[in-house]
Amino acid sequence: MKRFILSVLLIASMLTSCALPPETPVTRQQLMRTGIYQKYIIEDSPEQVLDMLNTYGEAILKGKRNIPGKNFPVDLKLLAIPGEVEIIEYDR
Repeated sequence: MKRFILSVLLIASMLTSCALPPETPVTRQQLMRTGIYQKYIIEDSPEQVLDMLNTYGEAILKGKRNIPGKNFPVDLKLLAIPGEVEIIEYDR
């Protein structure tokens, strides 16, 4: 019985630990301060990224590093944390 209760609590905590929208909306200035559009080539517009960040608290984008003559595809995870945007890069 204790194992059942612990497993239910564990599953409930995992389901509720998803990203939440930020308390204060992310602004275009905060997004541009990250330098994301200079470091990476991203097809999504800043408005689309801001919409995802302010709605879900995170955005997952496909892009590539901005290195002329080279092709380094990456996945980018942007997190809206208080006062800034955090970027996590994953190689594809």
